[in-house]
Amino acid sequence: MIKIGEQAWSAMVAHAEAKFPNECCGAMIGRIDGNVKDVTLAAPMENAYVGEQGARYELRPEDLLEADKKARAAGLDLIGIFHSHPDCDAYFSKTDLENSCPWYSFVVLSVKNGKFDHANSFLPNAEQTVAEKEELIWPKS
Repeated sequence: MIKIGEQAWSAMVAHAEAKFPNECCGAMIGRIDGNVKDVTLAAPMENAYVGEQGARYELRPEDLLEADKKARAAGLDLIGIFHSHPDCDAYFSKTDLENSCPWYSFVVLSVKNGKFDHANSFLPNAEQTVAEKEELIWPKS
């Protein structure tokens, strides 16, 4: 299960809506306690994909490494990555799966007509062949 705190959730949604009609991306930071991941911080990042950003995102490895270093320095964990899907549902695409890391949770935010619509979280397997849905809890407005 992944629970996202109010401050982190607001930052994720704001980043997704601000980058519309392009995909946004960023890191989720917090604490992992057994099977429960508690996201307390969201670190919005630049979509570094050089092609059409409305259909794909790419994180620079150095940006993700920096987020991991900051998390560890604060005694926290890099829990996963979030990104948006403009004008479509929050699913884990073939491209998402092929570029995933099996030790992270992946939250996908659906942004339709510039406004947040819904979200899902996914956990890819070690072979990156399947990503199961993970229970996602976020603050409802």
